[in-house]
Amino acid sequence: MRCPYCGCDDTKVIDTRDADDKQRRRRSCPECGKRFTTYEQVERPELLVNKKDNTYERFDRNKLIQGLSFAVKKRPVPGSIIIHIADDIENMCLAQNRDQISTAEISDIVLSRLRDIDEVAYVRFASVNKDFDNVERFLELISELKERG
Repeated sequence: MRCPYCGCDDTKVIDTRDADDKQRRRRSCPECGKRFTTYEQVERPELLVNKKDNTYERFDRNKLIQGLSFAVKKRPVPGSIIIHIADDIENMCLAQNRDQISTAEISDIVLSRLRDIDEVAYVRFASVNKDFDNVERFLELISELKERG
């Protein structure tokens, strides 16, 4: 690692700690004596989302979290659950060595999780992501929830 102060190539690691999903390293330069911090993190493979119109875009967990936040707005659902759902989807793809996932698949996973967490959030998310073409299909969804429990 090159020293940002003098450019020396031979810096020394004096401390390493975990910081979130990164390694925080304190380094010292033998040339100028200054100390600096670097962060090392694993580079994840790019995950693409196949959209309904057959275009692709990078998976954006913030976009997913935003959609989930809208669905659970004013509901008794902790923010940590939203982040956990987004992390689970991304980690599932990485664990299965996948480089793409469809929006329909993401939607199905989210809906299966929301069904068990909060039924109102489930209906809100479904209303935005399931393209209901008529009121009857929407009512069927609600009836399925009622029958379930």
